[in-house]
Amino acid sequence: MAIQFNFISSMLILLLLTRSFAKAREAGGGGGGSGGGGGGGVIDVVAKFGAKADEKTDLSKPLLDAWKEACASTSPAKIVIPKGTYFLSTATLDGPCKAPIELQVEGTMKAPADPGAFKEPKWIAFNRIENFKLSGGGVFDGQGTTAYKREGCDKHNFCGSLPINLRFDFLTNAMIQGITTKDSKQFHVNVLGCKNITFEHFTVSAPGESPNTDGIHIGRSDGVNVLNTEIKTGDDCVSIGDGSKNLVINGVTCGPGHGISIGSLGLFKNEEPVDGVIVKNCTLTNTSNGVRIKSWPGAEPGTCSNIHFEDITVTNVSSPIIIDQKYCPWNKCKINEESKVKLSNISFKNIHGTSALPEAVKIICSATLPCENVELADIEITHNGLTGPAVSQCSNVKPKVSGKQNPAACSAPVPANPTPTS
Repeated sequence: MAIQFNFISSMLILLLLTRSFAKAREAGGGGGGSGGGGGGGVIDVVAKFGAKADEKTDLSKPLLDAWKEACASTSPAKIVIPKGTYFLSTATLDGPCKAPIELQVEGTMKAPADPGAFKEPKWIAFNRIENFKLSGGGVFDGQGTTAYKREGCDKHNFCGSLPINLRFDFLTNAMIQGITTKDSKQFHVNVLGCKNITFEHFTVSAPGESPNTDGIHIGRSDGVNVLNTEIKTGDDCVSIGDGSKNLVINGVTCGPGHGISIGSLGLFKNEEPVDGVIVKNCTLTNTSNGVRIKSWPGAEPGTCSNIHFEDITVTNVSSPIIIDQKYCPWNKCKINEESKVKLSNISFKNIHGTSALPEAVKIICSATLPCENVELADIEITHNGLTGPAVSQCSNVKPKVSGKQNPAACSAPVPANPTPTS
């Protein structure tokens, strides 16, 4: 019920924001406001602050000047970046602001291609803003090709220092609508400490071989909705970290990528519980995983509960249904120890399609903290390769089973050393 409430509240927020901005346009016309107490209306960064769509002149100062004026307004304000292609070195747009604020990006913004141009792991950041909307059909191009050509993250620490295209930190009541992010050097989107934020008709685009380019990463946030969104990338399409609760992932098309993942969990001290996630009406094509929960063995304690995957279509997905409590990329873990993350109240319902590998269902739970209340209902996944039909593997779990089960639930033995997942 809490998840449904958050979804409805986000829709109400969008309606209220839309009405506020409509009134602002009526009151303010196309001019722009003052930097003081009044203001509001529409602020054009080209017309008012001299921004140039020449791919050379840095948009940073005009954008920050426009933001300062809009944020100080006591009536709703909209910043417009018109069509065209702009160069933007970096920008952090800080709140709190005095009234609802919208950034309407109609053009394409390009980041510096050289990863060395960034002093911090972020390109554009939105920080501590309430009642915010990002819209306009524009594109945020991280120009990450140079970063992708480096050696893998398993041998180097540089991946964590590369810039994230879009950061949303500590936002309350926000709508991100009709925006594209492409070729980020690291995560495309990072959501941290937010409450009631919705991504709708959002697009993520990066090559399948691009490393560490998660589409939308969510952490320590309450009431995040990802709706009717298309994600093509080289890592998780949506990744959900600790402290996430009341999330709805609905209508996401994923592929290429690593699927829709909760975790990895249990790596760091003092991780917060993950509680209340619905992933529904999603389609995954040519991904390495489908719907997944992953935690590290032998690391830190945590909990993950009330997780529901439903109405999922998989096509040529390597691991369509997977709980992996032996998650150990690059063998950087205590693989012979057990995960300390407790998983409970998890369901996989109406999941159908094709698996690229025989292991269509793989539920590998902790021996010291077995998974509790796991449900498998109406599973229909086939594998037609030379290595035989689809199989279902289970370890340290006794799932509740209902409806059709193809492959038969928990009917295959688990290998002593399960194949690592990416």
